[in-house]
Amino acid sequence: MTDSSSTERLRRWRLILGGAADGICGSTNGNGMEGDGFSLGGADQAIDQTLSALYDSDRQGGLGASSPKVARWLGDIRTYFPTSVVKVMQQDALNRLNLRQMLLEPELLEAVEPDVHLVSNLMSLSGVMPGKTKETARIVVRRVVEDLIRKLENPTRQAILGSLNRSIRNRRPRHHEIDWHRTIRANLKHYQPQYRTIIPETRIGFGRKRSALRNIILCVDQSGSMATSVVYAGIFSAVLASLPAVQTHMVVFDTVVVDLTDLLQDPVEVLFGTQLGGGTDINQALAYCQGLIRQPQDTILVLISDLYEGGNQDEMRKRISSLVASGIQFITLLALNDDGAPCYDHSNTQFMTSLGIPAFACTPDRFPDLMAAAINRQDLNQWAAQRLT
Repeated sequence: MTDSSSTERLRRWRLILGGAADGICGSTNGNGMEGDGFSLGGADQAIDQTLSALYDSDRQGGLGASSPKVARWLGDIRTYFPTSVVKVMQQDALNRLNLRQMLLEPELLEAVEPDVHLVSNLMSLSGVMPGKTKETARIVVRRVVEDLIRKLENPTRQAILGSLNRSIRNRRPRHHEIDWHRTIRANLKHYQPQYRTIIPETRIGFGRKRSALRNIILCVDQSGSMATSVVYAGIFSAVLASLPAVQTHMVVFDTVVVDLTDLLQDPVEVLFGTQLGGGTDINQALAYCQGLIRQPQDTILVLISDLYEGGNQDEMRKRISSLVASGIQFITLLALNDDGAPCYDHSNTQFMTSLGIPAFACTPDRFPDLMAAAINRQDLNQWAAQRLT
């Protein structure tokens, strides 16, 4: 191994392990090494200081409570690391150093790289933010929301509308209901050259138009463990509400049920209408959703929850059984995020599956296809096995 490759290897280990007693210590002798030690120089020292402020905070002073110090640190990590790493470090800072206070200062908030986790933190703090900070928080949240909508809106629209078109197609349409493009393609084999026409032996139509072809209810657990799922659910609810072919309700709950349907035209208002944290009463939330159902056969109820019931579990299970018996499509998402394997109540999940209710975690990029499959009444357990494993 050459001296340069050995030095680079030690440099990387030094940045990973740090320079404290259990790290790599020492001083340079011109080529970066002296005995078993290794020292950094130039920009590497600045990078090391930003890492030490966060990850060696239990051995040093860390970032402390000084706002200028935190603001400087936020600027440093954005200088030395890519956006994906910045987001991880910001989240680690919130968890390790209890820096939630920094979200209450507008000048610090403007320096933060926004992501879904930051939005969930802002939502949880919205009730205690001073007015000047809340306006800055809305700007930050809107940046995240607009970015997610750009990524998720078109796939959701295409999947949902395409599934609705297929689900309502029929073979005995009235004249004004005929889908001529599909009818012509289906009857090309009946083309009559001498008449230069097609005999439409098979007619394909969209069926009778109705104001809403499916009713979709998103019932979202807003307890603290479901924070990022609440963010994605709010955005998807807003997109679904913009589709005239479906009627969308969004209901959030902890120990209290709140219907946010009237706010769905603005997903930022939806997110600030939630209050993360608190207990969980799934039975009470499902009772409210049950009152929204008018046509069970055309209703899709999506319960987004880790299923840890803080209310009456026996009553919850009876209500779930009643909802399934009514003929609705019941789906349980244990999580709607990219955070990895969720923590959930295994007993209640097994109860759900015993009733034929699909129960699994879903990533945001798969959610449009999931709703399309539900509209087409596909076997969602099979769908999940093929796509989510």
